[in-house]
Amino acid sequence: MFRCWPSARALDAFPKTGFSMARLKNRIALVTGASRGIGYRTALALAKEGAHVLALGRTVGGLEELDDAIGTEAAEAGGSATLIPLDVTDYDALDRLGASIDERWGRLDIFIGNAGMLGGLTPLGHIEPKTFEKVLAINLTANWRLVRSLDPLLKASDAGRALLVSSGAARSCKPFWGSYAISKAALEALGKTWAAESAASNLKVNLVNPGPVRTAMRAQAMPGEDPDTLPPPSEVAAAFVELVLPSVTQNGALYDVPSRSWKSA
Repeated sequence: MFRCWPSARALDAFPKTGFSMARLKNRIALVTGASRGIGYRTALALAKEGAHVLALGRTVGGLEELDDAIGTEAAEAGGSATLIPLDVTDYDALDRLGASIDERWGRLDIFIGNAGMLGGLTPLGHIEPKTFEKVLAINLTANWRLVRSLDPLLKASDAGRALLVSSGAARSCKPFWGSYAISKAALEALGKTWAAESAASNLKVNLVNPGPVRTAMRAQAMPGEDPDTLPPPSEVAAAFVELVLPSVTQNGALYDVPSRSWKSA
């Protein structure tokens, strides 16, 4: 189904626990969209906390660069990686992914649904149907298929944590952001429903708004913006790590990175 290569080798709203103490040692974490941007930096940050990261992304080169970075920067903490070169719209492969994880590890401790697509900024009536459908396929349907595939594994963990990456666009509903905003609003509904259904289990499901970040997607949306005025993906990744620790008790909530606060999802 997928090829894998084992690795060759703090925010104000959270309590200060000191510099990296391998807080995720021996935890198994899946990150989608891990070959670049926020996903890449999040996968690296998790590994630096001792996690074994299942890095899922489309670009093999980016995944291999991540593997090298983990081998160099996370070895001391015991972090490592398995690379999964996969398009999240390959739904049959996503269905098989859970079985593969179950066979090898028997559980999944962390899932971060980060892969996303902007789809361009245009009036609703001008969006090409294939573009609208692809945005929904990546931002929404792929996460639902992963819920189906991963839910039992996350509930097999002693402290399963799922984090779905939303956006302020889900609520602001600004002109011309239609397909992206609609997909993220639907993703928030999916996340809240999953959280409610998981309330009696060890699984905590939350959403996160990373805010404006220095990424290729942001540059596509705001080409005239000075990227140096935006936080780098590594800063957002640090927040994501805090949101998937076993100590997190919130469920069905949204964390807003720019304001460093939890909000009712």
